[in-house]
Amino acid sequence: MKIPLVYNVRSVLQRPVSTALTALGIALVVAVFIGMLALANGFRTALVRTGSDRNVLVLRRGADSELSSGLARETASILAASPHIATGADGKPLVSPEVYVLVPLPKIFDTTQVANVVARGVGDQAWTVRSNVRVLEGRKPETGRSEICVGRRLVARFPHTGIGETMRFAGRDWTVVCHFAAGGSAFESEVWGENEQFMPVFRGQVFQSVTLRLSDPGAFEDAKRLLEGDKRMTVDVHRESDFYVQQSQLLGRILRILAFLITSIMAIGAVFGAVNTMYAAVASRAPEIGVLLTLGFHPRSILASFLVESAIIAAAGGAAGCLFALPINGIVTSTTNWASFSEIAFSFRVTPGLLLSGLVFAVVMGVLGGFFPARRAARVPVVQAIR
Repeated sequence: MKIPLVYNVRSVLQRPVSTALTALGIALVVAVFIGMLALANGFRTALVRTGSDRNVLVLRRGADSELSSGLARETASILAASPHIATGADGKPLVSPEVYVLVPLPKIFDTTQVANVVARGVGDQAWTVRSNVRVLEGRKPETGRSEICVGRRLVARFPHTGIGETMRFAGRDWTVVCHFAAGGSAFESEVWGENEQFMPVFRGQVFQSVTLRLSDPGAFEDAKRLLEGDKRMTVDVHRESDFYVQQSQLLGRILRILAFLITSIMAIGAVFGAVNTMYAAVASRAPEIGVLLTLGFHPRSILASFLVESAIIAAAGGAAGCLFALPINGIVTSTTNWASFSEIAFSFRVTPGLLLSGLVFAVVMGVLGGFFPARRAARVPVVQAIR
């Protein structure tokens, strides 16, 4: 015979102060747990959105990032002649040879802090190859002029990024002529300019990467085999989406490990809080336990009843923790992408899956904290409990 659930609910309400404090401790743990995972989730999402399944990213053989790569102009010309490349409305191949460098820029709120920002040199076709990029304000940089376009994530965090203002790096002044968005991807943390303007002031006569739009996304393996087998060049070919997912793995893994370490330490305190609360409940309700045993309820039912009661308190705390964590969704922060040593801005991303994980985590803490008090309640002799 099972004890009705309403009995547990009423018992919880009889101890409002201790119940609320226990639930609050669990809520704080759940909020930190969700917040840390939302940080890792936002970082990974920003990089995943950067790549496209329709694009191929070509780097120098052996290079693990654009920063360490270098491709000659001849290589870019050979890649542009590949039969697997799509063509635009003007009949030209959708190929984007790009310069990729880091420039140190002071932050707007503290000029003593300097961050490495990606400066990407692109050609006219880059705006078509990168289908998620669109100009928000202003116009695209014109050929042959020292003009740049600034990603929208940089505008509020670095000085002189307004349209018409001048930024100085690489020993030259650059006029900001537009702001652009890129669907929340890492491109929004970059400065774009013409590759022929960036190339001589940064890296000489080499590109760091070449991005190609495939005419048939399903033909990636054929294109990879053809390009990597061409004896005229030594390149590695990556599907762009896979490349950026790989770039997110190192820091994403570190953030997830930190989330579990920090919340595990906090969870120990929350579990002990649940243990104390449930032990106090068992001690104060000994006569009730005796009556339940006398009425024929099995000790297993007593055990299950107190576990359910602990889980109810934890679930209430978990729900509160989810509510505490919701406001951070969409808040913009930044960190260093260890794969490229550049700063990337992204938003905390709280998803339904994270909220569900936080709720499950809370219930697990509650069950762990309530197990030993529940076992003690189930083992109390009837005569002793009635006394």
